[in-house]
Amino acid sequence: MLALIQRVTQAKVEVGEETVGTIGPGLLALVAAEPGDSESQIVRMAEKLLRYRVFADDAGKMNRSLQEIAGDLLLVSQFTLAADTNSGLRPSFSSAAPPAEAEPIFERLLAECRRISPGRVETGRFRAHMTVSLVNDGPVTFLLRI
Repeated sequence: MLALIQRVTQAKVEVGEETVGTIGPGLLALVAAEPGDSESQIVRMAEKLLRYRVFADDAGKMNRSLQEIAGDLLLVSQFTLAADTNSGLRPSFSSAAPPAEAEPIFERLLAECRRISPGRVETGRFRAHMTVSLVNDGPVTFLLRI
């Protein structure tokens, strides 16, 4: 499982003209499931998303987590993160979980994040063409792999 996280002051995801998820200060996480992702990996990713220290403390150091600041989380499924780009000029998606496997993994991650998060947890729409807008704070961006 992969998650590209970005610290944001705000973010939203739209499907067509409909806003399906919007957050204030917090994290935008673009998430890709890989074949065989397990329940323990899902739980570890949820904990990492909520506890990864990317927010400034009083001294200006990245020492506070999303959980500590009670920030918002916007989870967006993005299978292209798992692409194999090692050869050629076209990505291969054989390393991404197929939709029938990926959707329950993503839904379980969403449920776990909602269970442990003190802030709002919003999402996009699985398998939809989405428009994601964000204001990256920093910019601060990390790739997490579980």
